[in-house]
Amino acid sequence: MTQNTRQTIALVALTADGGRLARGLQDHLPDAELLGLRARVTDCDTAFDDVTETLTELFRAGRPIVGICAAGILIRTLAPQLADKRNEPPVLALAPDGSSIVPLLGGHHGANTLAQRIADITGGHAALTTAGEIAYGVALDAPPPGWTLGNPERAKDVMGGLLAGQAPCLVIEAGDPGWLADMPTDHDGTWMIRITDRDITANPNELLMHPPSLAVGVGCERDCSAAELHTLVRETLSDAGLSPASVAAIVSIDVKADEVAVHALADGLGVPARFFPADVLEAETPRLANPSDIVFREVGAHGVAEAAALAATGPQGSLIVPKHKSRRATCAIARATHLDANEIGRARGHLSIVGTGPGDTAHRIPATDRAVAQAQDLVGYGPYLDLLGPATRGKIRYDFDLGAESDRCRHALDLAAQGRNVALVSSGDPGVFAMATLVFELLDKEDNPAWRRLSIDVHPGVSAMQLAAARAGAPLGHDFCAISLSDLLTPWPAIQARLKAAAEADFVVALYNPASHKRRHQIETARHILLAHRPDDTPVIVARNLAREGESVEIVTLSELRLDTIDMLTVVIIGNSQSRALHAAGRNWAYTPRGYARKHAQETGS
Repeated sequence: MTQNTRQTIALVALTADGGRLARGLQDHLPDAELLGLRARVTDCDTAFDDVTETLTELFRAGRPIVGICAAGILIRTLAPQLADKRNEPPVLALAPDGSSIVPLLGGHHGANTLAQRIADITGGHAALTTAGEIAYGVALDAPPPGWTLGNPERAKDVMGGLLAGQAPCLVIEAGDPGWLADMPTDHDGTWMIRITDRDITANPNELLMHPPSLAVGVGCERDCSAAELHTLVRETLSDAGLSPASVAAIVSIDVKADEVAVHALADGLGVPARFFPADVLEAETPRLANPSDIVFREVGAHGVAEAAALAATGPQGSLIVPKHKSRRATCAIARATHLDANEIGRARGHLSIVGTGPGDTAHRIPATDRAVAQAQDLVGYGPYLDLLGPATRGKIRYDFDLGAESDRCRHALDLAAQGRNVALVSSGDPGVFAMATLVFELLDKEDNPAWRRLSIDVHPGVSAMQLAAARAGAPLGHDFCAISLSDLLTPWPAIQARLKAAAEADFVVALYNPASHKRRHQIETARHILLAHRPDDTPVIVARNLAREGESVEIVTLSELRLDTIDMLTVVIIGNSQSRALHAAGRNWAYTPRGYARKHAQETGS
């Protein structure tokens, strides 16, 4: 996990009042998700039924938890999960009226800071209990992001001495320890805090802190092995006596943004990878120790490793390890007083192609929720973005009209190419008659290097045919296919040929885009083709507005199928010759047998 990875805050409400308080908090905490107990909280981002199961899953996933409930509920639920306090996420208990905020776990991992933040919003009191922060506003065992303890087991001893009046000696060899400004120090103190980016062994009486002061610039040939680059960097750091814990970022030229070895190196060191365009690296030429005309002819800059390291550390930074080489890679190291990885270069852009499912949050998979929560920008057809509800808060929306599919995809790709985290939103499943196909078609057909360097994920969604089938029983229990009746992108003769082939092969057929206000003959033709190959009483599921207001699911026979009720908000599932309808458990169902009854009969001889 890289240092800038950020987990979405889980606001867990067990009552209606708690839900209302959580909604108010989301106006100030756009990175928070409201999880509500289904029986009591109607307005929430995600509903749950089992309190213990939900809290346990959140804790195990490392999610910061703000429980708007009694502290005892959180304590009793999470007590069995407690093991290593250094790895536990923040857990806070918040009174339903916002009056008290109590960090229960992870005080030094963000819980205390989050408690203060919520107190500022609600006007309540943050009940901090960690001694160091109460006395001096510092927690030696939880330094700021980017800082690392070389011997964390010593932090408790040094903090204990500090609270007992034994101020430590502070030795600063690198970095900016401004966060320790309010801590008393003593040049002759028994304990010592050494701040250094050197790779050294701590003395028995000292706490070793490594600041984020080093930028490692790298270059490599295309498809260089991750092992070679990793070995080069580790050996270069070791030979220079520098600690990997002080590396703030791995940096390179932007054409290497998709290089597997670079990202594997960054992941191995637990830091982000950042990239610069050639003109920014070229501006560093006067400061390079090893400028190269050959490199300039190849990439437009006289250096990559040295130039990237210097660009990352800025005008006040200095090159402390010039370019080192292996067979296919180079690296160099620059130092600055302090480096914030989020302010260095540009991240590799990321595009998540997600599906909202049929409409409501209950049918949206968690992977989609995570992708949306982590995204900076949301791109999609306006009504599809609306389906995300409160999950759009704090995001930049780019709403497109129906029919502007190519514009949607291009805009999402262009945003991601700027180093942003983008979610392209479809309804249903993005890979079923939706945006994922178009994204990959654009990548294939248009020669855009910036697009091809992106990181791309596709997250499936519950498709309309899946939910329609579930509402009706099990009509997709045997071989089936899906066919879109829209001839806007596919010639009608091709659609007819597919309908005929599916009918002759006795597939169950799910029909998407069955009819529009002007386009009516296609569904009639499809019905006629299928009737020629299966019985009149074949069950048909007509599902409209699934998981939305006005939902209706009807089971009729193929011969009785009324076409006037079918539109673009409808999905139609037509059974095969073996599909059956029945009345049981107080309602009508449809299913397609797969042959289990015949298999059982053969096995039993009945």
